[in-house]
Amino acid sequence: MSLRPTRRKCRCCSEFFVPDYRNQDRQHYCSKPDCRLASKQASQQRWVRQPANRDYFRGPENVERVRAWRQAHPGYWKGKTRSLKGQMTAPQPLNPKQVSCNATPSPLRTLQDYCLAKDPGFVGLLSMITGATLQEDIAATAQRVVEQGRHILGLNLPGTRLVYDLQTSAPGGSAAPHPAQL
Repeated sequence: MSLRPTRRKCRCCSEFFVPDYRNQDRQHYCSKPDCRLASKQASQQRWVRQPANRDYFRGPENVERVRAWRQAHPGYWKGKTRSLKGQMTAPQPLNPKQVSCNATPSPLRTLQDYCLAKDPGFVGLLSMITGATLQEDIAATAQRVVEQGRHILGLNLPGTRLVYDLQTSAPGGSAAPHPAQL
């Protein structure tokens, strides 16, 4: 056996392929589905051409052999139905009150629903700023950022409350640094 795999030309699609190392002397077809089908057909034709197999499906004794087999295997040609025994489970109710201990409850349940599909750059920026990589934490931060942006632009929903940090002023005033921070 050589160390270097030899390439061979497929008899069906005429493309080069590397045969399996265990069968490289006898493999003449690549692994594409059409080529595998051609390989199977060629194999069956070679089998039927052999003198011992030419009359395998002909003659009264072979007809009787096939009848006996069909009688022993009733329904073999009918379509088989899949059995789902052991795989069926009773539907379990969802628990909408269950929340993560890491994130605040939100009407938007997942980060994908919120902003991931629309703007992955926003998610990456929030992840870099907060140092969080869990989607739940990023979703909570994203919601706070959007709420604050809506408040600044005057797009707040009635009844929403916004928490300010020390560097921002009350609504309507200008942001001035705290005197102790100068």
